[in-house]
Amino acid sequence: MKVVTLDDVRNNETVRTYIQMANQMLYAMGYTEHGLRHAGLVANNARRLCLKLGYTERQAELAAIAGFLHDIGNVINRDHHAQTGAMLAYHLLTQMGMPAEEIAIIISAIGNHEEATGYPVNYAAATVILADKSDVHFSRVQNPHRDQFDIHDRVNFATQRSRLRVLAKERVIELNLEIDTSVASLMEYFEIFLDRMVMCRKAAEALECQFHLMINQSPIG
Repeated sequence: MKVVTLDDVRNNETVRTYIQMANQMLYAMGYTEHGLRHAGLVANNARRLCLKLGYTERQAELAAIAGFLHDIGNVINRDHHAQTGAMLAYHLLTQMGMPAEEIAIIISAIGNHEEATGYPVNYAAATVILADKSDVHFSRVQNPHRDQFDIHDRVNFATQRSRLRVLAKERVIELNLEIDTSVASLMEYFEIFLDRMVMCRKAAEALECQFHLMINQSPIG
């Protein structure tokens, strides 16, 4: 069996094509960016969470691979994309020679990252959930017409800064947002992100941490 790395996955042409095509399909449906930028950010943050919280380098690598691949199922359909993405990842990683016990960790993380059906079943799932749900930022808006923004576009466009912090000694994971409330209200943020923040809290608890949300330098909750 081969030691498959994030670089192996990131540079795989099939993986890159599926992620790019998935983002094109979501763009056609009016969704925010779910392409290589988002995949890379989620991978990097999942790895960083693991390392800050004392997981091994290999565990962090597996979480990063899960983070990079978590949205690949969108190339099939937005509905049930976590589950279809897990199956795609299984086939891709098997072809790349990854051991079954590592594939199992990754596909369970991918299959559990959506709030409707997911749960932080292991450390990789928990870190991918936190890394994914914290990616709120104006750069994700793909719609060039502000007069046609929906609530997701407005909330992302209003978010000028998004930072996921890990306070390892205090066992705190903090999402710090700066939101321009002239573009979107805090109520709009919670209208679409409340379920995601609840999922982040559960994910942090699975990592034996507390989840804190800060918006415009003020603690929420």
